[in-house]
Amino acid sequence: MSYLEYNAKYTPSGLRKILYLNWALLLLLASVAGVGFLMLYSVAGGSFSPWVEPQVKRFALGMFVMLFVAMIPIWFWRNVSVVAYLGSLLLLLAVEFFGTVGMGAQRWIDVGFMRLQPSELTKITLVMLLAAYYDWLPPNKTSRPLWVLLPVLMILLPTFMVLRQPDLGTSILLLAAGGGIMFLAGVHWAYFTAVIGAGIGLITAVFKSRGTDWQLLKDYQYRRIDTFLDPSTDPLGAGYHITQSKIALGSGGWTGRGFMQGTQSRLNFLPEKHTDFIFTTLAEEFGFLGGISLLSLYTLIIVFCVAGALAARDRFSSLVTWGVAITFFLFFAVNMSMVMGLAPVVGVPLPMVSYGGSAMLVLLAAFGLVQSAHVHRPR
Repeated sequence: MSYLEYNAKYTPSGLRKILYLNWALLLLLASVAGVGFLMLYSVAGGSFSPWVEPQVKRFALGMFVMLFVAMIPIWFWRNVSVVAYLGSLLLLLAVEFFGTVGMGAQRWIDVGFMRLQPSELTKITLVMLLAAYYDWLPPNKTSRPLWVLLPVLMILLPTFMVLRQPDLGTSILLLAAGGGIMFLAGVHWAYFTAVIGAGIGLITAVFKSRGTDWQLLKDYQYRRIDTFLDPSTDPLGAGYHITQSKIALGSGGWTGRGFMQGTQSRLNFLPEKHTDFIFTTLAEEFGFLGGISLLSLYTLIIVFCVAGALAARDRFSSLVTWGVAITFFLFFAVNMSMVMGLAPVVGVPLPMVSYGGSAMLVLLAAFGLVQSAHVHRPR
C-alpha cells in the first residue's frame, strides 16, 4: 500500500485526531515539566524570575509544537526526513561561522528571542532519517556491509561536527541513539560486538600507554581521568562539581531537607544548579523519595513509547518511536549518572526539568512524532 493510499484510508479527520492523542503520555510530560518549574522556583530563591517564567513560556510553545506535529500524518514526516537532516547539518555548519560562545564552547545561534542549539535538533532529525532509511531498505539487505556503512556515515557526520564545538555529551548521545536504532532495525549483532571489542581495546591501550614512549593521551587528559575516578584528588578544581553534587545527594536522605531548604543550592555551593545539576537540588530537598518519583515518571514515559512502537503497523512509525524513546532515556540516564559520579561530567541536561529552551522544544517536537504515529495508525 502506498503512503497516499495509506493516508486516504487511515488518516482520521477533525476532532478524531484530538481524541486519538495519547493523553496519558501528554499528562506525564506535563507532570515532569511541572517538577522542573518547581525546582527552578526553588533554586531562584522563591522567585519566578529569571528561570521559571521563560521556562513556562517555552513549555507552552513546545506543547503547541507537539500538537502541531501530531496533527500531521506520520507519512509526511517520513518524506521530509532527508530535508530535516540536511537542514540540521546546515545549522551545525552555521554554528562554525556565526555561533555564539558560552562557557568556552561555540554551540548556539542567536535567533533573537532565544539561543538555538542545532545539536539538539540533530538528535531528532538523525532518528527520523535512520527510521526512514530502514523503512525504505528491504529487510534482507539490513546487515550487508554497504547498507551498514551508509547509516554509520549518517551518524558519524553530525557526531564529528558536534564534537568540534566541543560537545562531548551530545556526541555520545548521537552515537548511542544511532547505534540503538540500527540494532532495533535488525543489523546483525556481530557488528556491535566488533565495535564494543574495539572500544574496550582502545580504552585498554589508553591506560597501558601511560608513562610510555607511545602514550596516547596528554598528561592533563590523564589527570582528568584520575579526577573522575577519584574527585578527592582535586576537590577545589576539576573535582569540585561532582564533590558538591555528592554532598547534596547524600544530605537529602530519604525524605529530603524540605522545599527550598537545601543548603548546597541555597548557599551556592552547587554549580549549574538550574541546568545540569538540577537533579541534585531535587534530591537534596525531597530526598530519595523525590528522586525515585521523578525516575518513575520518566520510566512511565518510556513504557508508553515502547507500547506505541510495538503497536505501530509500519516500520517508520515503529522505529521513530523507538528512536525517541532511546534518545529520551539516554538524556536522563546520562545526566543522573553524571551527577552521581557514575559517569564523567559531559554537560547533558535533565530532560524537561533543566532550564533551557532548545532541549525542551526539540524533545516536545520529538514526542509530537510519537503522537503522530499514535494518532494516524490503523484502527
